[in-house]
This record gives sequence, C-alpha cells and structure tokens, in this order.
Amino acid sequence: MNMILSVNANPQLYGVDVYMVATGLAAIASLAVLLAIYAAVTVKDPMAKRVKALNERREQLKAGITATTAKKRAKLVRHNETTDRMRSFLGKLKVLQVDQVADAQQKLAQAGIRRKELAVIIIFSRLILPIVLGGSAALYIYGFGGMEGYSTFKRFMAFAAAVLLGYKAADLYIGNLVSKRTDAIRKGLPDALDLLVICAEAGLTVDVAFNRVAKELGRGFPELGDEFALTAIELGFLTERRQAFENLAYRVNLDSVKGVVTTMIQTEKYGTPLASALRVLSAEFRNERMMRAEEKAARLPAIMTVPLILFILPTLFIVILGPAACSISDALIK
Repeated sequence: MNMILSVNANPQLYGVDVYMVATGLAAIASLAVLLAIYAAVTVKDPMAKRVKALNERREQLKAGITATTAKKRAKLVRHNETTDRMRSFLGKLKVLQVDQVADAQQKLAQAGIRRKELAVIIIFSRLILPIVLGGSAALYIYGFGGMEGYSTFKRFMAFAAAVLLGYKAADLYIGNLVSKRTDAIRKGLPDALDLLVICAEAGLTVDVAFNRVAKELGRGFPELGDEFALTAIELGFLTERRQAFENLAYRVNLDSVKGVVTTMIQTEKYGTPLASALRVLSAEFRNERMMRAEEKAARLPAIMTVPLILFILPTLFIVILGPAACSISDALIK
C-alpha cells in the first residue's frame, strides 16, 4: 500500500508540488498570450485622440469669434457636474483661491490635459486624500494595533507620511506627467526648428509653417506635434498672434520653448529675419542636447560602480575561483 501511494503521489521539489507549479505557469503563459492577441487586435490610432482634441479647440475658437455677447461666450465653456459640486463645496469652505486654481490649470496644460475644470479636482484631492489616507493609517495603526513591533515615534511617522502622501499625491502624479511630456518635447525641438527654418526659407507663413511641422513630426514626436498644431490653430483664429505664442510658452514647461516664443514675437513685431534667428536657436539646442548626453556619459562610470561591485565581481570570482576551490577541497578530502 505504501508503494502504491508513493507512486501515485505527485513529485515534489523542496516541498512544492511540481505539477501544480507547472499548471500555474501554463495558465499565466496562456493569459499572457491572450492579452498579447487582444492588444494586437484592438490597437488604436494614437493620433485620433489628439486630432479630436485639436478639432474641439478649433471649434471653440471659431464659436468664440462668432459669438457676439459675453453670455454666449460663457456657454462655450465646458462644465462638469462633478467639478461644479466640488467647486461649490470648496467655495463654502473658503479654501478655493484664484492663484491655486490658475497654478493647477497651468500644470494640467503642461501635462497635456486641456480641460481646465479638472483643476478643481486637484485642489479637492489636497483636502480629501489626507483625511482618507490619514484616517485609514490611523485606523490600522491605532485602531487595529498595526505595527506593534515599532516604537511610538515610528508609528506616528508612518501616520504623518500617509497624511503627507495624501496631500501630495495629485501633485506628484501631475508633476510626473509634466516631466515626461517636457522631456519628449525637448528631444524633438531641434528637429522642429530645422523644419521651421526650411518652411520659412520656402516662403510659408508662420501659421502654415507650424501646421506643416506638426504634420511632419506628429508620428515621431506626438507631444511636440500636438503643441505646434494647436499653436497653428490659435494663430489662425486669435485676434492677437502674440497671444498664440504666449499660450505655447504657457503650455510647455521648457526654457527652450520660451526662447523660441520670444524670437517669434520679436520677429512678428520688428520684422527681423525668421530663418536666421531660428537657425541660431536650433544650433544652440543641438549643442545643449549633445552636452546633456556627454554629461550622462561622464556619470556612467560612477553609476556602474555599485552594480559592478554587488553583482558582476562576485559572479566573476565564483567562475574563476570556483573550480580551484573544488579541486583543493577534493584533494584535502582524499
């Protein structure tokens, strides 16, 4: 009977059923294949969403020009019932300040989010999330006796960290989006300026040149193409062309773009040659990009020191000294 049980039992390795592990891995692999097939079948055009947003902005500008009264223009502003309730609640608490809303709206614009009414959600999260996360941490630590092995000071610091994380959560998320978008725009700006120089020398107007550059760079640098396309739309509809360039600097948190905007404004105002000024800016930005790459390359030896010591050298020592150590051990045992 014991022999039959031992034959029918599943093989185990370190107390783990091998068949169960193999079944689980096969299930995970099958799920990964299904997800890959689903992602390949349901792929969407990345430009469709951006084109839709640009068309909405064009329609808003067109409607704003045709509207004759301030009351009709006010109807063009997008409203959201949830954000309106949040605004009303924050207004009753006297915590909704104009400068905070303006700063949140600029951060959203720099992150590529065009809906200004969402700025109220950021301010609302600064009020609600500390209460939610702090209350949950306090309930876990002091109510359910969590972190019993830690001192009173460490438990309080964990509670304070939860409250601080709740206050900064929305800002950290938006800041991460702004950083990624700014880096993507920085990479494509020298190429965009070269194309602007070519368009200017070909005799195209500024708004047509911006639109052409946006089409050419839309696939390789979608963020920069989106900003240039929106600038081209505003150049065609806004009464002051200076405002369109200032809006570009407002939406992009990059000193290089501010320099380009200043150059474009001076060109529009004084009639200076656009191609030569943009050519100088393009050369400066390329040199700056090369210097940034050289700086990263110079930091590489210092950065690789710790992984080299922790991971590569021990493996190298085992490979080199392992056979010798085994031979010495065998000789001593004999």
